Amino acid sequence: MAPKYVLTYFDIRGRGEVTRLLFKVAGVEFEDKRLTFEEWGKEKENMKSAGKVPFGQLPVLEVDGTLLAQSMAIGRFVANELGFTPSTNLGKAQADMIVDGCSDFGEKIVRPRFEKDEVKKAQLEEEAKAATPGLLKCFEDILKANNGGKGFFVGDKLTFADISVFNILNYAWFDPNDPLSSPEELKKFPILAEHYERIKNVPAIKKWLQERPVTHL
Repeated sequence: MAPKYVLTYFDIRGRGEVTRLLFKVAGVEFEDKRLTFEEWGKEKENMKSAGKVPFGQLPVLEVDGTLLAQSMAIGRFVANELGFTPSTNLGKAQADMIVDGCSDFGEKIVRPRFEKDEVKKAQLEEEAKAATPGLLKCFEDILKANNGGKGFFVGDKLTFADISVFNILNYAWFDPNDPLSSPEELKKFPILAEHYERIKNVPAIKKWLQERPVTHL
């Protein structure tokens, strides 16, 4: 019998979207349990008391009754389970490096969105904007080193790394009015832009982009 997966996270893309994408690409059923921030505020203490959130935060993935917390651990587990990791330990380390780079990039992008002080917010936005070209070049150089960037980030198949890079770029500049739009910032990075289009046009990903709930994050 196939495992039962329940992903509990906020009603945003954020730290849960890579895991959702992995399930969608694999064609594996999972319960996409979404909470509003208000619901989380009301339920958090009860969930903690019941042992439903190991670190007191979301996302959490329940696998046949066993709980996994921490978004990176969840994503890597799902990638391993569903066949989206390289076959060698070195390849897995390369994929992990790329995924961790996406996490660093994501922190720069998200931080200003939660800043309430308008002066600090503007400063953080400028810092994120200034850092973006350098980070995009890093991703493009890594991609180019593997078969000239004509395929995937690691090896010769779609992995967690490809989906993570696509997701962070999609997250950074996603236009909710056009879920299949492409980031303007990628125009200066043609190899990375081509990779973005390849991943976007994976049938299951394209379908999910068109169907998923529209959220502000």
